[in-house]
Amino acid sequence: MNTRDLQAFVAVVESGSMVRAAERLHLTQPGLTRRVQNLESTLGVELLDRLSKPLKPTAAGNEVYALARTVLRAVDDLLSVASPESEPAGELRIGMPPFLAEVALEKPVDLLRSVFPRLTLRVTAGWSPGLVQSVERASLDTAIVLMPANFSPPQTLQATPLAFLPTVIVAARTLGLPDEPLKLADLAQHEWILNQDGCGMRSALRQALEAAGLPFNVAVEAFGSELQLSLVARGIGIGLVTPDILERSVHRSALRIVETSDFRSGIDVWFIHGALPGRLMRPVDLLRHSLIDVLAESGIAMYGDCVDHAPTRRQT
Repeated sequence: MNTRDLQAFVAVVESGSMVRAAERLHLTQPGLTRRVQNLESTLGVELLDRLSKPLKPTAAGNEVYALARTVLRAVDDLLSVASPESEPAGELRIGMPPFLAEVALEKPVDLLRSVFPRLTLRVTAGWSPGLVQSVERASLDTAIVLMPANFSPPQTLQATPLAFLPTVIVAARTLGLPDEPLKLADLAQHEWILNQDGCGMRSALRQALEAAGLPFNVAVEAFGSELQLSLVARGIGIGLVTPDILERSVHRSALRIVETSDFRSGIDVWFIHGALPGRLMRPVDLLRHSLIDVLAESGIAMYGDCVDHAPTRRQT
């Protein structure tokens, strides 16, 4: 089986067009078509639904596409062993929670694209526990995750604690909460407006309430900070948000920050990765340092020198 035939098929699936795939691989359209037909002949199955526009893979084609990407990635890794100083190419698969991707990923992506133009970046948004598992399974190369203070990274991963991300508890001004700092027991009397289970901020809050033997009642699970803050502003429940998002919210004037005396509201930002092929070492290192710069520019409290350490204990 010729890997060039695999490249041609992958390019067609990802572009949805023979013409665009041929341009991407610098081939003539007949030349590209022959490569796809060679692969179909070798496998004995039809891989493309040629009546669909844009072109789509058949059921067999979907399976072959996933396997072909794995094969091509392995070939890139093998070549990087032989030429460790060559320009990184192939894919870098990055995981990040939706909130953090919105505020911290733009500059790192621009930098990676300018320094490593042959590298394709695939960013996956997801909740932090799932991202950690994806890095463990090697379905992601690296991830930036938000975790409670007692998080202990898996021994199989390299982990760097980057920063402490503060959060604040907010309530509607019309709710009439007292001005003095409240205890967790006071907060437990109210229902919460939070992200779905898996969110690092929610996990930290739940763990604190459960450790104190207090109830954790969620009124509404809603994705997106503005939707949550709009519900909090209407008095449906109290919420948890980062200070910068609160400051930018159109609901800011209807909300107040609730001070607490026995709960440190915030989560840790971790950069994690597993064993990496040589071709990805420099891009991952650049990604980490760019994230450090972005977080520091945002005024977030950074941990030490942000260097790799044994992943069994959080450094402070």
